Amino acid sequence: MPPPVDIVKVAIECPDAYPKLMEIDQKKPLSAIIKEVCDGWSLANHEYFALQYAEGSNFYITEKNRNEIKNGAILRLTTSPAQNAQQLHERIQSSSMDAKLEALKDLASLSRDVTFAQEFINLDGISLLTQMVESGTERYQKLQKIMKPCFGDMLSFTLTAFVELMDHGIVSWDTFSVAFIKKIASFVNKSAIDISILQRSLAILESMVLNSHDLYQKVAQEITIGQLIPHLQGTDQEIQTYTIAVINALFLKAPDERRQEMANILAQKQLRSIILTHVIRAQRAINNEMAHQLYVLQVLTFNLLEDRMMTKMDPQDQAQRDIIFELRRIAFDAESEPNNNSGSMEKRKSMYTRDYKKLGFINHVNPAMDFTQTPPGMLALDNMLYFAKHHQDAYIRIVLENSSREDKHECPFGRSSIELTKMLCEILKVGELPSETCNDFHPMFFTHDRSFEEFFCICIQLLNKTWKEMRATSEDFNKVMQVVKEQVMRALTTKPSSLDQFKSKLQNLSYTEILKIRQSERMNQEDFQSRPILELKEKIQPEILELIKQQRLNRLVEGTCFRKLNSRRRQDKFWYCRLSPNHKVLHYGDLEESPQGEVPHDSLQDKLPVADIKAVVTGKDCPHMKEKGALKQNKEVLELAFSILYDSNCQLNFIAPDKHEYCIWTDGLNALLGKDMMSDLTRNDLDTLLSMEIKLRLLDLENIQIPDAPPPIPKEPSNYDFVYDCN
Repeated sequence: MPPPVDIVKVAIECPDAYPKLMEIDQKKPLSAIIKEVCDGWSLANHEYFALQYAEGSNFYITEKNRNEIKNGAILRLTTSPAQNAQQLHERIQSSSMDAKLEALKDLASLSRDVTFAQEFINLDGISLLTQMVESGTERYQKLQKIMKPCFGDMLSFTLTAFVELMDHGIVSWDTFSVAFIKKIASFVNKSAIDISILQRSLAILESMVLNSHDLYQKVAQEITIGQLIPHLQGTDQEIQTYTIAVINALFLKAPDERRQEMANILAQKQLRSIILTHVIRAQRAINNEMAHQLYVLQVLTFNLLEDRMMTKMDPQDQAQRDIIFELRRIAFDAESEPNNNSGSMEKRKSMYTRDYKKLGFINHVNPAMDFTQTPPGMLALDNMLYFAKHHQDAYIRIVLENSSREDKHECPFGRSSIELTKMLCEILKVGELPSETCNDFHPMFFTHDRSFEEFFCICIQLLNKTWKEMRATSEDFNKVMQVVKEQVMRALTTKPSSLDQFKSKLQNLSYTEILKIRQSERMNQEDFQSRPILELKEKIQPEILELIKQQRLNRLVEGTCFRKLNSRRRQDKFWYCRLSPNHKVLHYGDLEESPQGEVPHDSLQDKLPVADIKAVVTGKDCPHMKEKGALKQNKEVLELAFSILYDSNCQLNFIAPDKHEYCIWTDGLNALLGKDMMSDLTRNDLDTLLSMEIKLRLLDLENIQIPDAPPPIPKEPSNYDFVYDCN
């Protein structure tokens, strides 16, 4: 007979006593269970005690999380969080440096537990820590010279405890004084400071900027880009990551009118070239967190283009009209131009109209009207002028080449530039906020100060080349744009390290090559639509689905490392989840860092029987998406979120590292529950494997026409004399 659902068998440790095996009744109040444990060891004042996990997180057991206790868990009887918080509050004020250091070390460790954190904060512990940071550094200034290691450790543990306590979101960031901000900023501004202190200080500054508008203004006054740059020139990637995170936070929270000014400062300080030299091209791999921060910086930089992208051209603005005149002048540079004043107004208008037509504008009489659509607005005109001035030979060649062709085969430069700018903005998602999970940065955009404009210059030349290869006419304009988009997207997926490398990738992706790729893909997806083939597909589809199911379950058995997202992404914790080989239990547990390879089952403390799973929900139906307002608004995070619901009001919440892992896990969990696998990945895998299987089965029928209808069944023979009787 199975044990009652509410009974959990655990081991409980106690200092200076033998461990006990015990059955915990989850229906009983936790205080009654603790009293029972204390009575077993003859300990008085049970209200001063609590239970915590003896392994892994060491978090306290509370009424809220007690349902997470699993059979076989090892617990420890320890001092209650309130008592522990009170003792530590007193110990960190000790006059003994050694005692103070040990107390701060314990505080830094315990502050990760929200139960302890709440008790310590109730004792006004945050204020005590900020006072220690503000005044303690001055108080121990003299001791610093003779006890530098001790002083550095003390400050490091103080800042670590502060970061962990604030991370729980119990206390508002708006409560901190200017003196505290100045002190934290001074640690960042010092040329020689302990790495751990610098790391915590950068994390605090970033959180201040992201969580409070008032603190953003104060931090922005204390920290300059020039003071952050030296930290990027070091060799510690973690410090570089935190530094870029602070720059991103300042960038993200800056008012619209300040962002361009800040971008100009970043350009003056040569931030891009420093990142390229010391981060991207450094002789070490870029970790996920650094990749995310580079991606955020890339997105924020491109978002500076949004203002021009959404600005319509004013046909009456002479300065804007002069840009169009400049495009005409560079392209045609008519010798007679100085004498134009002598010609009639009508003659000049006629000449301008003819030239604007050659430049490929839709509105030949008033080209300014072409730039009234947003997006791309004035950004398209900016790109055209940049191309004309910085790649003048290529610009003149393209314009003159097309103006001398037959009308039906000319590539309209003006119209192409406008549509291309719009397309590139869509590809780079200009104007969208950065995703909280994406790591998709492109090294080539860090190789040039005007990377978007250079990107455009390469792509407009590609468009002209593709137009010629396709022998396109004006009716084929949209087809050409689709091919160019495919060429650009395919080249970007290879992550070229420079713009020149991107250009060479495009050279290999000619229209002919794109046709070959499309034909190959079409062969994999189509061509097998006849009735016999469809019937064969229907017959073998269950085998393929079973194969996909086994692959998904095998991947769940291997397991995946998930990230716990919170308000400070750099301090994220990792956790690992995997399915047991017999497909009956999910093992999961917290990790200190991202693992290399698989994590063994025995190192994952928590278990969830598959039989207990009630449902799998995704997206906005997930409990953790309903709880977190900031995450709820982020479309990409929503698309990666899923939760396992089990027991009564219990859930295991996930945010997949990418779309592929999301599909693997949702498919695998649905397969375990006997439900259909509905992900895009399953559909793609099914199409690919079905196509391959069909091709293999039809190898012997090459060049044989398969009829749409089955051949007729012949009439029965008049006699069966031809049958050979084996008996």
